[in-house]
Amino acid sequence: MDLPVSRRALLRGGAGLGAGALLGALPLGRMAWAAEGIEGQWPAVTAMVERYARSGKVSGMIAALGWGDGAPGFIARGREGFDDKDPYGPDSLFRAYSMTKPVTGMAAMILIDEGRIGLDQPVADFIPEFTHMQVAIDPLKGLAARPTEKVMTVRHLLTHTSGLGYAVVGKDKCSAELARLGVNPGLVSRRKWPGVNDGPPTPGPDEFLRRAALVPLVAEPGQRWSYSMSLDVLGLLIGRATGSSLENFVAERLFGPLGMESSYFQVPYSASRHLTTNYALLAKRPFAIDRPGKSIYQDPIPFAFGGSGLVTSPADFDRFLAMLVNRGVHQGKRVMSEAAVAMGTSNLLPDGADLTGTWIAGQHFGAGGVVGTGKDEGLFGWSGAAGTIGFAQMKMTLRTSLYVQYMPQEKLPVLAEFPKAVGADLSARGKAP
Repeated sequence: MDLPVSRRALLRGGAGLGAGALLGALPLGRMAWAAEGIEGQWPAVTAMVERYARSGKVSGMIAALGWGDGAPGFIARGREGFDDKDPYGPDSLFRAYSMTKPVTGMAAMILIDEGRIGLDQPVADFIPEFTHMQVAIDPLKGLAARPTEKVMTVRHLLTHTSGLGYAVVGKDKCSAELARLGVNPGLVSRRKWPGVNDGPPTPGPDEFLRRAALVPLVAEPGQRWSYSMSLDVLGLLIGRATGSSLENFVAERLFGPLGMESSYFQVPYSASRHLTTNYALLAKRPFAIDRPGKSIYQDPIPFAFGGSGLVTSPADFDRFLAMLVNRGVHQGKRVMSEAAVAMGTSNLLPDGADLTGTWIAGQHFGAGGVVGTGKDEGLFGWSGAAGTIGFAQMKMTLRTSLYVQYMPQEKLPVLAEFPKAVGADLSARGKAP
């Protein structure tokens, strides 16, 4: 059967993050919690999870919530697939999609903190293929281009201000050309659908960068925020800077120290039991597009996609968020410097970057994630195309994440409802003591 959704609709992630304002508006500090269990502490979140699990639109849902360095609580309903006997749990494996971006961003912050790459260092120092980039004169109309006036930097990659297109999201001619060339850092399913994943296979890292450099940018570097494959390119830059690969670097510097033993860019078949099924919502009915044991995420990959390739568990990703809210420390062990975390969760946008009409208008952007302003101050995080959401509230030392598997993300209002449910439960607790 045909899949009647566009690639852009299927794979976009991160829109609507302003709904998190309910978190930032609350008094700072840890709330006074009663002795009841996790579901009693978070009744609105529990009600949301239960409602979705009963709706028949998703096979289940799980939320993870925690304070400071305390153990997380998990609220789970449903099963890892409609035809799967295993219930959703802390160790269930979810396709994180764009929730990968903050992980790659923080990997870059480690290298910046150690002086191995510079925040404002030219990308071409590591990726010489990008030395002579062109920018489209009118990317909505064609590929006619001129040489760029500005140099693309690491900061631009971190903040989606590089001017790069995005085969999986962009509506412009440059992004379409990236798709035509197979410069498409995103996995959906082994099954092919016209206009979604029927293009040439994604090449290996060097060829990926060579082809990417042939396509004009959609904007001058630093000019405006444009959701892109910047974090995928940044992942390849990390590989070149370390003489290894993004996959090896995050395994050594983040996953290993954090005990994230169920986080993968290629899921081993030994972990099939824990892999959830991903669904496309077709006419409001779920249709399985990626199953455990037959998953495209279990096939060999050309390279680790730093913008969309991570598969992780609620327990694992909570460890990453816990490290952030504790300023680089996890269970008494320093994983990142406090300075690196502070910089990565702060505003890294270049001066003058235009945010008009974008998903983050009125907010800031840090190392691969949105940075809240005003009532959202302290928030850092992003969401994924299959319904996953992960945020650290740095001032409140609160971590919240949600996991479900359906596409496109916009088919259900999960992204707006989850922060509202969290905010309602926090408001019900009143002021901090």
